[in-house]
Amino acid sequence: MATSLTTKPDETSADSAGRGATRMLAAHAATLAYDAIPAQVISLTKQYLLDTLGVAIGASSLAPEAKIIDEYVRDFGGRAESTVLGFGGKAPAAWAAFVNGSLGHMLDYDDVGDHCHYGIATVPVAFAIAEKRGGASGRDLLAAIVAGTDVHARLAQSIDIPDWTMSEGWFATQLLGGLSGAAVAARLMGLDGEAIENAFGIAYTQMGGSRQMAVNVATHLRSMQAGFSGQAAILSAELTARGIVGSKEVIEGRYGLFRNYVRTSTPRWSVILDGLGSRFPVVDTHCFKVWPACAVTRPTNAAMLELRRKHSLRPEDIASITVVSNEGDKTHLLSVPVELKRRPRTSIDAKYSVPFTLAAMMVHGDVRLRHYTPEALDDPAVLDMADRIDFRAASAADGGAKVKMTPIVEVKTRDGRALAHQVPGVPGDPNNPVSQALLEEKFRDCVSFAVNPVSKRNVEKVIELVADLENVPDATDVMRLLA
Repeated sequence: MATSLTTKPDETSADSAGRGATRMLAAHAATLAYDAIPAQVISLTKQYLLDTLGVAIGASSLAPEAKIIDEYVRDFGGRAESTVLGFGGKAPAAWAAFVNGSLGHMLDYDDVGDHCHYGIATVPVAFAIAEKRGGASGRDLLAAIVAGTDVHARLAQSIDIPDWTMSEGWFATQLLGGLSGAAVAARLMGLDGEAIENAFGIAYTQMGGSRQMAVNVATHLRSMQAGFSGQAAILSAELTARGIVGSKEVIEGRYGLFRNYVRTSTPRWSVILDGLGSRFPVVDTHCFKVWPACAVTRPTNAAMLELRRKHSLRPEDIASITVVSNEGDKTHLLSVPVELKRRPRTSIDAKYSVPFTLAAMMVHGDVRLRHYTPEALDDPAVLDMADRIDFRAASAADGGAKVKMTPIVEVKTRDGRALAHQVPGVPGDPNNPVSQALLEEKFRDCVSFAVNPVSKRNVEKVIELVADLENVPDATDVMRLLA
């Protein structure tokens, strides 16, 4: 159902480069044709779709808050419209997206982009709406997810404030996820560009996502950001379809996204509006996590793994490990106070600890979900290694002193060697892509932790269906197999 958009634009709301941005993005989300999407983008989307489903299912048993929100939604009752991952059963679509979006970030193992987690903001919404509507072809589901992700990526990459999620205090996944999710839901509901702009306006009113949820000690709200944005997205699209009129010009307006939330009046409008339908910026920044921890731990993990391999290091060889990075940057924040970071008491705090995660990498030669279980937090070998890890602020000689740098891992061995390594990139980033086989194995590992077990046969069938999703008549067969 289209809504009237005859409101006269506020002539002072945006510079000429950004005028009409909300409407143009909405039209793009509504009309993007599957056949116009590059094969690289379709392949990437299928990969992070599978990845998102897997990490959400794994959280059902590994994250303590998962059971709480599942029971909360079950207590509501209501129409059984859309599948709840890991736990099974169905809930009203908006509530299923709330649970599944929340599950998707609880393990901190989901895909990452430019300050964003694209998969959890779009994939749960897509399946929830598709199931509620009685199905959707694989092509339609993929096109909707691509359209929503493109909205998300363009907005995130247009912001001209360095490290804006830290300086302005937002989690970009939730802040922008209501808009990208609304595009996904409305597209699958068959709404046109005018209606999608209206849905953006309703989603904008529900926008949130403050970083306060993860200051000092991470709270449960850290993981639930895409749950809230996914629920808001479906609410927005469905209210639009019933005739509710939302705010206009919510991206470029006087009190729109950039001025009200991001606090900039000079976003890169060309990043948002140029090449709609032909350029897909998600491919420039999208990363998969090969280790189930905060993305900030990846460079130190990769450096430690390379040192371990190159020099055949064993735990007993290590006298000390020093992480070197700029004081005040994210690596520093995840390394101090070092006494607490060496002894995290919860899984999520361990995943936000460079010393603990680096110790696990050195001891095991890998970091897996099982290394963050309650039992693993008391692993004497890992704790002994963590006690040998410290942090040092970078000097000018290190390339630091307020110069952006990737962290350096320095190792001193008991036989007197001084070793160091700094990686140019990490596995899973655009310049170091991971294999399909690795992502499939990650999916199997995650699903093995489901509260309600999924048969190996169904797991393999899901992998096959997603790999060929563009030819699947009903994409919701994936959810039936996982339930």
